[in-house]
Amino acid sequence: MKFGVVVFPGSNCDMDMVYVLGSILKKKVVKLWHKDTDLQECDFIILPGGFSFGDYLRSGAIAKFSPIMKEIIGFANAGGFIMGICNGFQILCETGLLPGALLHNTNHKFICKNVHLKTISEDSILTNMIGEKTIKIPIAHGEGRYFADKKGIEDIENNDQILFKYCNEKGEVTTNSNPNGSIKNIAGVCNKDRNVFGMMPHPERASDIELKSLNGRKLFESILSKVIA
Repeated sequence: MKFGVVVFPGSNCDMDMVYVLGSILKKKVVKLWHKDTDLQECDFIILPGGFSFGDYLRSGAIAKFSPIMKEIIGFANAGGFIMGICNGFQILCETGLLPGALLHNTNHKFICKNVHLKTISEDSILTNMIGEKTIKIPIAHGEGRYFADKKGIEDIENNDQILFKYCNEKGEVTTNSNPNGSIKNIAGVCNKDRNVFGMMPHPERASDIELKSLNGRKLFESILSKVIA
């Protein structure tokens, strides 16, 4: 299986992702520059975290016009697997590949800390190995407040598209466990076809024993268990 990690001007988590995929999971991985128009026959595309184009206008608003995004949209529409983490999630929402939008945190501050996540939908390659376990993964964002209008929320709930919600260590979804004001504590979603995924927390930052956590690695192992080739 071959992964592609997209790099935009301002990306800063691309090498973290390359390290986890290549050095820890021992998979083929290449970096794809945002001006590229060739996905190099990758099986799985990841849009990493960072501050693409300095987050000017709005996080992900400029990145969605990069040449590679036309190829990524076509790849997704053909059933290709795509995952966006943090800024990558913001970009996928901006392009319309994922529902909703990411707004400024309610406290208007950058938040960097570990959070607990509860799996809501187990019907995805990202979550199928996690089950009902609570996982602990870092967040690092200033615009991570997930939002969708009433119909949008009804749609993703009815279609089982909510992947994760912020919770406490007991797995309880509470107001106090919501770090950024996301509607209904939503931390990650997928599209209706279940081949495009987005989440604000950083699983690549919890995938190396040297970082004292392997919770994030479970997500990548879940992916590999379903789509390895």
